[in-house]
Amino acid sequence: MSPQPPETRRKPNVLLIVLDDMGYSDLGCFGSEIETPTLDKLAHDGVRFTQFYATARCWPTRSCLLTGYYAQQVAMDPPDQKTFYRPDWVRLLPHHLAPLGYRSYHSGKWHIGNVLDPARDGGFDISWGYKIPEFHHFFDTNAGPTFSSTAITDHALACMKDHQAHHADAPFFHYLCYTAPHFPVQAEQADIDKYLDRYDRGWDQMRQERYERQKQMGIVNTDISPRDPTLNAPWYTQAYGQRFGPGEVSNAVAWDSLTDEQKRFQATKMAIHAAMIDRTDREIGRVLDQVRAMNAFDDTLILFLSDNGASAEIMIRGNGHNPAAAPGSAKTHLCLGPGWATCSNTPFRRHKIWVNEGGISTPLIAHWPNGIKQVGGLRHTPGHVIDILPTILDVTGASAFPSPLPDHAPALPGKSLVPAFDSDVTIERSHIYYRHSENRALRVGDYKIVSGTSASPVGSAEDAWGLFDMSVDRAENVDLATAQPMRVREMVRIWEKYDAEYADARE
Repeated sequence: MSPQPPETRRKPNVLLIVLDDMGYSDLGCFGSEIETPTLDKLAHDGVRFTQFYATARCWPTRSCLLTGYYAQQVAMDPPDQKTFYRPDWVRLLPHHLAPLGYRSYHSGKWHIGNVLDPARDGGFDISWGYKIPEFHHFFDTNAGPTFSSTAITDHALACMKDHQAHHADAPFFHYLCYTAPHFPVQAEQADIDKYLDRYDRGWDQMRQERYERQKQMGIVNTDISPRDPTLNAPWYTQAYGQRFGPGEVSNAVAWDSLTDEQKRFQATKMAIHAAMIDRTDREIGRVLDQVRAMNAFDDTLILFLSDNGASAEIMIRGNGHNPAAAPGSAKTHLCLGPGWATCSNTPFRRHKIWVNEGGISTPLIAHWPNGIKQVGGLRHTPGHVIDILPTILDVTGASAFPSPLPDHAPALPGKSLVPAFDSDVTIERSHIYYRHSENRALRVGDYKIVSGTSASPVGSAEDAWGLFDMSVDRAENVDLATAQPMRVREMVRIWEKYDAEYADARE
């Protein structure tokens, strides 16, 4: 832990920004061609963590962020995906910060199923969001149809202005959760037009270009993973394909094998995805402008990440899909699909839902002028979303458990990232654990075992364990399981031990 802030010094504000289904390489500062100047500037004036992990899905990540526990420990990602409940010892981050005088705000997506009301159950002073599965990005507001990132930002600005007017003496924690670029890919037409011809070269070439930039930046030191044409888009059906028309493809096939109609359809979907990220970057800029207007920018810790890797899913939900409507408009329900998701997750394998690196790797940016002195660099120590809460507790001087808790409350499993703020040091930890349905993984030091390699997004209990050396092969290209069976057996034993322990913690 870092030294406690002096009592005479104001405690720092905290702004935690989360995007939804954004791939590892979707920011300019992580290799993308998408224009993200706001976040690129935060990275330039802060630090980037290159080996940071979310979980494989939306709600488990969000439960980790706010509770500090693996989702399995707090009954938010049970194997059956159904038995959600809230152990009596669970506290959320606002509960830890309130005794220090923090005001806590939430804007945007919630999606923590065993904490139904962010204010009543989660400790937030003000919360606004909406429930899934609406899955559309245009809202009817007093100002007319409003894109989700704009509506979420408007609420965040209202919270901050109210805080400045009525609680200026108190520090704030703001949990800012955008739904972009989660499916359906929808955006303002002017934003789409900006990118409309940018992806005509296709996912194979664009992915290679991203990879080359990542290597030049020092983001990765692995070979790129092969595009997997055998992996079908999760939940895709023939009925969906008929609604989307002949331009849709359910697999990440070679770009040059597509028809001209398919190329145009697919390039348009990626243009919309890029437009969503571009627009959200600008909306984040509005939030940062407000923080500056409050004279709070220098002493606000900003943490930015995505909740999982890019999604290969193809489906129709919510208000449905009108094929005659303009692509990306409110009446459409297009999905990014496996071809472009593979590009978004460059250079890694697989996608959201799987626990291969493509499903769980996220950019992490940390920015704090008064707290991070060695800026602009990369941090290669592995981290996980369970680390966000202990990091915030560290910088605020909060106690992990200000409220009386039952004796069986487990210790927080995460680590503070503060030691890595000023230098690229390794934060020691025993393991990083993953489970989503039957997709399973464990990282111990530089080695990772992973199971769930079947074509099904929910994996199979019979899937063999693979072994990979993360120090040189985060793309999971060279399976070492046959060459090192004893290491595999020992790591599987460790995984089984923690899997049972984390399940017991829910009781």
